[in-house]
Amino acid sequence: MSIKEKVILDEEDIPKAWYNIQADMKEIPEPPLNPMTMEPAKPEDFKPIFPMEIVRQEMSRDRWITIPDAVREVLRLWRPSPLFRATRLEQKLKTPARIYYKWEGVSPPGSHKPNTAVAQAYYNMQEGVERLATETGAGQWGSALSFGAMLFDLKATVYMVAASYDQKPYRRIMMETWNGEVYRSPSKNTQYGRKVLAENPDTTGSLGIAISEAVEDAATHDNVNYAIGSVLNHVCLHQTVIGLEAKQAFEQIGDYPDFICGNVGGGSNFSGATFPFVADKITGKKPDLRIVACEPMSCPTLTKGLYLYDYGDTAGMAPILKMYTLGHTFIPPPIHAGGLRYHGDAPLLCKLVKDGFIGAAAYHQTEVFKAAKLFAETEGHIIAPESAHEVKAVIDEALRCKAEGKEEVIFFNNSGHGHFDLSAYDAFLSGRLVDYEYPADLVKQALEHLPKIT
Repeated sequence: MSIKEKVILDEEDIPKAWYNIQADMKEIPEPPLNPMTMEPAKPEDFKPIFPMEIVRQEMSRDRWITIPDAVREVLRLWRPSPLFRATRLEQKLKTPARIYYKWEGVSPPGSHKPNTAVAQAYYNMQEGVERLATETGAGQWGSALSFGAMLFDLKATVYMVAASYDQKPYRRIMMETWNGEVYRSPSKNTQYGRKVLAENPDTTGSLGIAISEAVEDAATHDNVNYAIGSVLNHVCLHQTVIGLEAKQAFEQIGDYPDFICGNVGGGSNFSGATFPFVADKITGKKPDLRIVACEPMSCPTLTKGLYLYDYGDTAGMAPILKMYTLGHTFIPPPIHAGGLRYHGDAPLLCKLVKDGFIGAAAYHQTEVFKAAKLFAETEGHIIAPESAHEVKAVIDEALRCKAEGKEEVIFFNNSGHGHFDLSAYDAFLSGRLVDYEYPADLVKQALEHLPKIT
């Protein structure tokens, strides 16, 4: 009997509504705080940088939020994304496990990011905004927002973390091809960027710094809003098209995961792929389902961070969030998984980790590239360094199934391709790739810089 290699849903199966996990959580996260007042943020506090429909979604507890027809029409360019069976990887590992992955690398920008970029651009266009300012790490989000903004006749300004700006010039070119304006962050384009450069002209930058620059840009210019690629509730919400499609695909083939994993930087692709399944665990339909968030050992927010209120950016201009954090002043090492170098994580994800519904694991970049190499040898796809983290977890889990003789179902979200990350693969293949340990004393340093919450 032949094995079905991939499940491709019809365009009519693209979800018509996003799933909001807050409707099913036993306890929702503590609210974000206004950095100026230290009080719970009100809808009007977000108005200077976000369209009001985004603010409404951010604070909504409705289980389903309708996807506008104009957004679904754009999503049709690449959605539904395929669900693949990794049969060749299974055979290589000689595992009885069945391994499936959702392939988000089929979008024009090459990752999951346009799932929310298109929605955010649409809502800003609806309110008459002319330009969007944002940050980006490895460049997937900046690419996606440049793409989405272009489709709705908006301009996009992207502050790209210096380490990634230098490592990934083709991401910059992609953004510029879609009319995006790209600055190496910290930049001389903002007051905060100039301040950071004056203090440390050789800094490799961080997402926290880039966020500060983008927020400042939006807050100091009329008709400019801020767009964020991860962390906040509405971003996780928009990404649930991944998990909702995956559940439909599994129903079509009569299967269901025993183990789910994905990579986590801010948490959007992981949340989008897993939250529709987490709901089954919360409600008791699948109490034994295991879900693991995979992160880099050099920026281990969920595994070594503190669950506290902290600023979402380095300058302290963004909302203060309850999350696992390494401290907003933390400058992570310049690892090649640029999208996983954020000092905190999505509050919704953090709360689910805190409450025991989701686990976490951290890996070194040499071992994740070894996993990515094996995946390329078996499944063909050269995946993003970010995605390689969950492939490492998948291989470990598949080998456990082999050792225990268990025929389990493993599912992961393959969040993007690595076509612009070949310099990282070159570093791995040539033996130049190095691992970074997270210094234990940085937890103490993080405590010293946390916002003073009474």
